Amino acid sequence: MAEGSGINRREQIISTAAKLFRKKGYAASSMRDIANELNIEAASLYHHIKSKEEILEMICFSMANKFLSSIAEVNDIYFNAEERLRKAILHHVEIITEDIDKSAVFLREWRSLPENSLNDFVQLRNHYESEFTKIMESGVQEDVFDHVDVKFAVLSVLSSVNWINEWYRPEGKMGVNEIAQKISDFVLGGLRKKLVTDINYKP
Repeated sequence: MAEGSGINRREQIISTAAKLFRKKGYAASSMRDIANELNIEAASLYHHIKSKEEILEMICFSMANKFLSSIAEVNDIYFNAEERLRKAILHHVEIITEDIDKSAVFLREWRSLPENSLNDFVQLRNHYESEFTKIMESGVQEDVFDHVDVKFAVLSVLSSVNWINEWYRPEGKMGVNEIAQKISDFVLGGLRKKLVTDINYKP
């Protein structure tokens, strides 16, 4: 596709908007602000994008679909609960760090979605959480994970991986694989079933 194509211009607008939404916040940003960042007339934006709301919808739903595709692949290919959890965490970290601006918008601004889109988005979020829940429950059934509050465990894992967006820098000391491994080791250290030794046992 040629560089001046409508598709490339559209993606340029979305990327610029994501950067602006991350910096100023969605509510404080306007279509005119986006146009100024692109050094074009505001009216030119409407040849490619209908509204600021449409940009937010595109960012949030495209990110949600990436997460859902990744977790579906993990639960389809891998069988061992610990391996599935490690892969799910790695994929989540990869998606979060792939585009920090869009990730920030996805994580912080989804509540600003129009009402007709918000319910659909929440359903996608809930479905993603339910896929993590399957992994946790499998670990318990396999007698690998302790009997834990599964919902709390899932929310704790997702909070940990989502927090990366606040501090990750591509030029930082830790790469994506190392970050995912450290989070996985920490999470699994708390989830793994502990061997209990009977202190009253005498050989």
